[in-house]
Amino acid sequence: MGGFFGVAAKEDCIRDLFYGTDYHSRLGTMRGGMAVIHDGGFTRFIHNITNSQFRSKFEDDLPRLQGRRGIGVISDNEDQPLIIGSHLGVYAIVTVGVIKNLEQLSTQVFAKKNTHFAEMRGGDINPTELVSALINQADSFESGLRKAQEAIEGSCSILLLTNDGIYAARDLLGRTPIVVGKKDGAFAVTFETCAFPNLDYNIDRYLGPGEIVRITEEGVEQMVPPGEKMQICSFLWIYYGYPASHYEGINVEVVRNRCGAALARRETKEIDMVAGIPDSGTGHGLGFATEAKLPYRRPFVKYTPTWPRSFMPQDQRVRNLVARMKLIPVPELIDGQRMMFCEDSIVRGTQLQDTIRQLFERGAKEVHMRPACPPLVHGCKFLNFSQSKSVLDLAGRKAIQEIVGVSDKHLDDYANPDSERHAAMVKGIEKRLGLSSLRYQRLDDMVEEIGLPKSKVCTYCFDGAE
Repeated sequence: MGGFFGVAAKEDCIRDLFYGTDYHSRLGTMRGGMAVIHDGGFTRFIHNITNSQFRSKFEDDLPRLQGRRGIGVISDNEDQPLIIGSHLGVYAIVTVGVIKNLEQLSTQVFAKKNTHFAEMRGGDINPTELVSALINQADSFESGLRKAQEAIEGSCSILLLTNDGIYAARDLLGRTPIVVGKKDGAFAVTFETCAFPNLDYNIDRYLGPGEIVRITEEGVEQMVPPGEKMQICSFLWIYYGYPASHYEGINVEVVRNRCGAALARRETKEIDMVAGIPDSGTGHGLGFATEAKLPYRRPFVKYTPTWPRSFMPQDQRVRNLVARMKLIPVPELIDGQRMMFCEDSIVRGTQLQDTIRQLFERGAKEVHMRPACPPLVHGCKFLNFSQSKSVLDLAGRKAIQEIVGVSDKHLDDYANPDSERHAAMVKGIEKRLGLSSLRYQRLDDMVEEIGLPKSKVCTYCFDGAE
């Protein structure tokens, strides 16, 4: 995924920029960067954060950073921020999202015959530089940002650091959030609102889909109004959003508690305890346990001081090793128990399979699983929250392949929780994982607990709806 943070302040902004960007560290895996503007121009630092924390890489840079405006980013792969010289002026740019038509747009840009790309890595064009090339074809920052939004297939939210302020542009359908905060003497813009409280910012406004604003230390000016259609990613609340964050005014942890409670209301199994796969399954598990009036236990504890997020390494075998090493079992809470595990989702299921096997090896009597969302039967076309390279990596599509020999037939029926095909798919996943039982959250329940109309929430990966 990735995330960004920007500050415009009446005094030096570096402290807020540093910690605000750091609060997005969990969203990206490869690169971190910050850029500030001052009387002498721009200063920028970019570091590799694959095997180290953002803070440890940038602490030595702080004495060399000064300024009242700045932007920072955590990125999945490409170097950011970029410093761009153009007829619009010099500016720094960061982006969050994924460009599915990168090659097509690159061809269109090259057709101008006076354009080149400098930020190449492994022969690939830096998507953020491509966005800047689209912006530079217009006669103003706001029209250039809108031009880029309308051309991109997928999603792309953008921050520009300019001499006139920070331009913030939310992706055209609002699949990812942008939120503005304020305090005395400063305004900030963020992907994750959890970055605000400890820096003393209060939420000022949520940008609408496609909205573009210009932020200075004096306030926020709307440059392009929001569109009417929104398709914010439902997985923000279910999986990759931070528990303390709010999107569209709705808190992540509260939604997870509600999703767990919804699962409990449909439960029929006799169980002894409830647990959540840490970390994003914890909120769902707590909601289930509270609603079911059952004890919540931690049969696994997570060792976080040295082990990184399990999906940081690019090699699946290394990710599996990391996932195993950082979850430490507590045998006394496992032996002889009928256990109900709540999980945010089952994407591939490769790491989960090993976890379940360990539980039975340590004496669990039954292991039941209740994911807080429906099965994923479509690969996401709009974001890149998963390392899966093929739709066939998805546990649901694997099960369909095993049932009928092909993976792309009757997908609407497999997504229907009341159909026989859906039941067969779930049974196939249950068998492969070695579970005592598996039941997924219904899509209508999940959307209801998020609290937005379905028309405003993207559920493509569950039901293929666009």
